[in-house]
Amino acid sequence: MNEELDLDEMAPWLVGFITFVGGWLRTLLLAAKGMWLDETFSVWLANQSVSDMLQWIVKIDQHPPLYYFMLHYWVAFKGDTPYDARLLSVLFGVGTIPVIYLIGKRLSNALVGLAAAVFITSSLFNIYYAQEARMYTLLAFNAAVAIYALSRLLTDSQAAKPIGSQFREYLQVWRTAETIKLDANGLPYESQLPQRNWRAWLFRPRWLPIRAIETDLAWVVFILFSAATLLSHNTAVLFLLTINIFVLGLILSQRKRIFDIQPALLAPSLGNWVKAQIGILLLWSPWLYFFIKQTSSVYRRFWIPEPTWESILQALRSFLNPSLAYLETNLVTALWVLYALALCLGLLHFRKTFSRFLFLAALFAIPFLGELIVSLWRPIFYDRTLIWLTIPLFLILAAGIAQLRFRLLILIALGGAVTVNLFSAGDYYRFFQKEDWSTPAGYVALYVEEGDLILFNSNFVEIPFNYYFMPYEKQYALQVVKQGVPLDLFDSGILEPEMTESDLPRLISLINEHNRVWLVYSHDSYTDPLGLIPQTLAAKMILTRQRDFYGGQVQLYETP
Repeated sequence: MNEELDLDEMAPWLVGFITFVGGWLRTLLLAAKGMWLDETFSVWLANQSVSDMLQWIVKIDQHPPLYYFMLHYWVAFKGDTPYDARLLSVLFGVGTIPVIYLIGKRLSNALVGLAAAVFITSSLFNIYYAQEARMYTLLAFNAAVAIYALSRLLTDSQAAKPIGSQFREYLQVWRTAETIKLDANGLPYESQLPQRNWRAWLFRPRWLPIRAIETDLAWVVFILFSAATLLSHNTAVLFLLTINIFVLGLILSQRKRIFDIQPALLAPSLGNWVKAQIGILLLWSPWLYFFIKQTSSVYRRFWIPEPTWESILQALRSFLNPSLAYLETNLVTALWVLYALALCLGLLHFRKTFSRFLFLAALFAIPFLGELIVSLWRPIFYDRTLIWLTIPLFLILAAGIAQLRFRLLILIALGGAVTVNLFSAGDYYRFFQKEDWSTPAGYVALYVEEGDLILFNSNFVEIPFNYYFMPYEKQYALQVVKQGVPLDLFDSGILEPEMTESDLPRLISLINEHNRVWLVYSHDSYTDPLGLIPQTLAAKMILTRQRDFYGGQVQLYETP
């Protein structure tokens, strides 16, 4: 008992230290790796005006606008260098650490919260996406806050009261409460008698403690951050589906009194839940039409391949430790066994509060299976879109660690998991490469001549090329023509059209107008699977220069 009290007292300091370490890991070598295609696309969108940005998002992207809007104001404030652009993702990644602690403490105890915070701090999967200028850590952060607010409501008997009742009582006290000191005879001091002027009414002490409105605040936070989750990524509709399946099931089971025991989670009133869902949908509704439009676009054509058993296993490895794919077989088997043991111990930890385990299990399993089911029609299964599933996963693992009881065993188990994670992080910092768009941009700038034509087989890759090439253009006043084929992004508004034989006459017409043509060739398996562009250039011109880079190739063709 004293150990628990000591840990509760130390927990805020430990969470602060863990969060600091998490921030250090996420900013370490933040600008060392190049900005790859998707990151430069984020920066390009963020540098548009708000109205233009929204039009481009609807026209060529498959994501909601929240992250882009935030990045728009962020780069206006900080700049769009790799470090500055990625720093926004770092902040959301760091912010998730104390939130997962609060969830763990609410559903179990401070030890579970601390262990979960350690897991997410050292998680390479979360570190990687915190170092990427994309929306994934924003998605995880918003989902984490929404999950915390929901766990707060599901463990609060006051959640059955009508939403807003605490706010009304609070305002009523604010309007009417008086605090008057009495003398030894039980009479008010003359200076404490009620004053009739507006100054006395305004500045009198009458505020109730903030805990008097905690439940209503939890409802507000839940509604706001659930809507923010939906506006962070379109696959977050599975988050909304999951919480509704679980909470409506909880309401039904407690109404039927299936178990005649004190429940570990308390179902909110159906009326409150319906009101909350209406609030979420109202906040999300301005994007609903565009969500349907983007969904239709993805259904017609999208680049994600169909899920396989290997890709499903790879997603699980990514959540736990991506290095599981590269270690020796015996070590990998041992690690899988230890993770499975921790999950079993986590189930044992929640044996007396089983509905809390079901809550975490549902948050993980339903979205995971949901993406697989949708992928039967159109593949959307992708581990990064499920990054927020690491929150319930790490909480169950943390509960398993806490079930070991003895502090020495807990420290050994947690230290071992962190050590494996940090070795993986070390390999990431030293060896992992992103697409290297600075190399083709610098190579072309070195040898380019006035009037050269620069072709892009995927008009999407014109954006990362320009990110690194435009400073050369401005510094050296380079005069070149840039064109995507078969269609240019900025002329057509089509992101990645596929090159076909019917597009060859236009390509030939383009190259006939220039004596020197550069080809920046990347992502060709999706946009030029038959290799039509380099074949056509080789038939009409001579290849004089060529440079490979990580992510593609740049070639220079000249007329004989």
